[in-house]
Amino acid sequence: MIPRQEWRKLGLSGLIATLLAISVCAGSIRAFAADAAVPEDATDFMPGSDRESIRPPATFFSINAVLAKLDRQRGRGPDAIRLAALTPSNVATDASPAKQTPPLGREPFGLFTFRAPEGILWRKWRGVEADMVKEQAVLDRCREEAASCPSHAAQFLRLIDAVKSKSGRARLEEANQAVNSAIRYVSDFAQFGEADRWSAPLATFATAKGDCEDYAIAKYVALREAGFPLDEMRLVLVRDRAVRQDHAVLAARLDDHWLILDNRQSRLIEDADASSFTPLFAINHDGVHLFAAPYAKLAVPEGQREAAPAAAGSADTSDWTGLEATPQSLAGMSGLQLLI
Repeated sequence: MIPRQEWRKLGLSGLIATLLAISVCAGSIRAFAADAAVPEDATDFMPGSDRESIRPPATFFSINAVLAKLDRQRGRGPDAIRLAALTPSNVATDASPAKQTPPLGREPFGLFTFRAPEGILWRKWRGVEADMVKEQAVLDRCREEAASCPSHAAQFLRLIDAVKSKSGRARLEEANQAVNSAIRYVSDFAQFGEADRWSAPLATFATAKGDCEDYAIAKYVALREAGFPLDEMRLVLVRDRAVRQDHAVLAARLDDHWLILDNRQSRLIEDADASSFTPLFAINHDGVHLFAAPYAKLAVPEGQREAAPAAAGSADTSDWTGLEATPQSLAGMSGLQLLI
């Protein structure tokens, strides 16, 4: 600032020269600032400056967060989320569409099945099927000539007629109770001296003795003869964890629900209520199949393409031993009505 007394000393010409110098200096400063594009307070945040310690923190963001913010601004709702990794619907791709696995299978216990490898169960089932074909001829002759029909075959035909006279759930209840009442439980060791023998119905009714597979096979044939669909029945081999023994039952599907026909109970139970069963094999006219847990519920090990057995990972193995629960091992169990 120039005092007034100094202005008087400089005179008019000196004052004009001073103002011109100030104007030129200010223009030079503005030109330098424009060329350098430095903010007026840029020096405040230069290294070593007093205000470097109060520099505002850096801001980080993700692509997904930006997309979500844009979606909210465009009226897609406060919870709108759009992931950058997803392929837009309007973009062509050669990737195979992801297969959606249903949460539950159509087989008993909500599982899936796949063909079991050839082995002892296939041989047993084929032997029973061959015997059933022979016994079918006996039943056909009995229907034509009742006078010459063996008593055990006539008894089985009366049972079939009683089952056929019912419908719906009552038909399944009749088959379960009638077969349970007609056969007395005897182990294969006690009856044949063998660990595991499967018998066709007429052979079982001829002795009125059998074990759990014989009960299940007789119910299978009785329902088949009464007109129940073969596709809706499974001879099911399970591991009963309650007694740590193998067991066989018949599963029948009615109104999209699988019902269990068990020689140890007079009433039917739904598969979901048989909580102590670990399903191992399902057998019907299509052969022997292994149960498999749905992929949606069971992680498949890397590199494994086959479905994993439903019993995999449990304390029980998926091998069928045929050593079923005996009457002595079941006698003390609550909730089981023994019909043996």
